[in-house]
Amino acid sequence: MSDHDSESGLTRGELARATGCNIETIRHYEKIGMLPHPPRTGAGYRIYARSHAARLRFILRARELGFAMKDIRGLLGLEDGTAPTCADVHARTERHLADVRAKIDDLKRIESVLAGTAAKCSGDEVPDCPVLDAITSSFIR
Repeated sequence: MSDHDSESGLTRGELARATGCNIETIRHYEKIGMLPHPPRTGAGYRIYARSHAARLRFILRARELGFAMKDIRGLLGLEDGTAPTCADVHARTERHLADVRAKIDDLKRIESVLAGTAAKCSGDEVPDCPVLDAITSSFIR
């Protein structure tokens, strides 16, 4: 039995497997203070507690939902060192939701232009291409 097996908790590799997170990402989150540095065994192995795994899952889920790292810091109370209130979380979520909706609107406009342009394209082996014309004309005003 190795030294790190005798301690309770997870090694960094085990934490990565348990959360589906890349080892380098775990290192990065530790480096920027999003994930607390874990204690080490006498042999120097990092041993992560369940609280590390829960916090890492929170960060990963917030990233999946598109929250910026600054907002995740706020949600974790790292910005000012205090736990966020429900009002703080709601305000951050509403701001993020507005950004997401704006991006969706932009993507719908892009989809419309691309669909219309692609519909004009014959796809034949000809020198004129409506798609290239549309892209070029968008820069010439």
